[in-house]
Amino acid sequence: MVDAPADGPDLIDAIAADRPAPEAFSSLVPAIIGAALMMQTLNATVLANALPTMARSLHEDPVHLNTAITVYLLASAVFLPISGWAADRFGAKKVFLFAIAGYASACAGCGLAQTLPELLLARFCAGAAGAMMGPVGRLVLLRSTAKHNLVRAMSVLTMPALLGPVLGPPIGGFIVTYGSWRWIFFLNLPIALLGVVLVTRFIPNVREEGVRPLDWTGLLLTGVGMAGVVYGFENLGRSALPPWAVAGMMVGGAACLTAYVWHSRRAEHAILDLGLLKIHTFTASVVGGAFMRMGMGATPFMLALLLQVAFGLSALQAGMMTFASAAAALVMKTCAPPILGRFGFRRTLSVNAVIVAGTFMAYGLFNPSTPHWLIYVVLLTGGFFRSLQFTALNGVAYADIDQAQMSRASTMSTMGQQLSQSMGIGLAATLLRLMMANAHTRVLSAATIAPAFVAIGLVALVSTLFFIALPANAGASLQSSAVRDVRSVRRERLGR
Repeated sequence: MVDAPADGPDLIDAIAADRPAPEAFSSLVPAIIGAALMMQTLNATVLANALPTMARSLHEDPVHLNTAITVYLLASAVFLPISGWAADRFGAKKVFLFAIAGYASACAGCGLAQTLPELLLARFCAGAAGAMMGPVGRLVLLRSTAKHNLVRAMSVLTMPALLGPVLGPPIGGFIVTYGSWRWIFFLNLPIALLGVVLVTRFIPNVREEGVRPLDWTGLLLTGVGMAGVVYGFENLGRSALPPWAVAGMMVGGAACLTAYVWHSRRAEHAILDLGLLKIHTFTASVVGGAFMRMGMGATPFMLALLLQVAFGLSALQAGMMTFASAAAALVMKTCAPPILGRFGFRRTLSVNAVIVAGTFMAYGLFNPSTPHWLIYVVLLTGGFFRSLQFTALNGVAYADIDQAQMSRASTMSTMGQQLSQSMGIGLAATLLRLMMANAHTRVLSAATIAPAFVAIGLVALVSTLFFIALPANAGASLQSSAVRDVRSVRRERLGR
């Protein structure tokens, strides 16, 4: 396994003094991994904006086409548990390369799909490949970075990935408006080719010396369990399946997940280490953050429907509006380390959760007569604070995780993120169907979409209960001893 680099400059002082970044951050490794992950974020943002156009082309209801997003996230959640074991068994570099190639091939399949079932099959394959790409890439970084440099490393890692949301809406909107939606998938092919070349040349093949045997029973229970719960939830209120089948999937999935809890207590090498949930900071990030990430998964889907279907904007016009949110998120990445250094993780997460939830609800106030400049302002605000929230969540998750636990923690954290976003999209689609049924209409309008935004915001507010309960020094290990010493002196002075 690659050893972590020696301690570098202080997290806060290095920024203030404009000193050179540590060697780990001046290297290309975080940027290369982030560039590979950009394929996923680019595809996700472009797809959300293109759904109304794709629905017309495939002769499907726009609300029902959310399955194209959900099936990807579901496949990711099902295959995520095996990613950490595969990285330890075959080496992270080999698995990462395989994932990039597999993801590019699946994107080509999406672009060539002629029917919705063909599209969903290709999206499922893309989700399976993406399940390897995200956590394995993050694992390389976690195992080669000192903890006190982790926040900045995560910022470097996510900045290329954030170019996806920034470039996705305008590029995707232009393609969908003036060309064919199929090219939104073909865009990933040159990125994948460049990623293979750079990963082959620069990424270290980190791996564990002793590899645990794969827990096949646990893999089956978690895969079937999550598939049943998510897909059953996704079909609530739809006529695609009879009610007894939907109920059977949800009950069966819940039973499998319950059985896994029993199994994990007895298995020597359980595929998901539920013992990690005993770590307060990890639980706050994964479980508490899930409520926030549900809103993150739901809002791009609902905004595309609001702006294009309800307001009648073109895909390009809607893309230029949602571009504002992603651009603000990119700016925030450079501001996150000093903000977290000044206020700490507990205060930042708690206060910021309320702000982010408020922006979700504010989207529900948009109507066709709302000035476009005001929509831009609200989207900018939402993207800015949402980016801060997820940077903090991604950092604090590993604050108290030992190096030996990094592989399992990375897998479980990423799995929680994918599952919660999938649930968020399913919740959004279910809420929209309920709103239309309540209004006795089959046509989406601002009046039917607005209550869904309010509900998503209320769900996001639940996360504050987990963040407020964090200890005052949560995430202290992510900063150097110099920062902690300065804070101790300040507290002593205030005490006097």
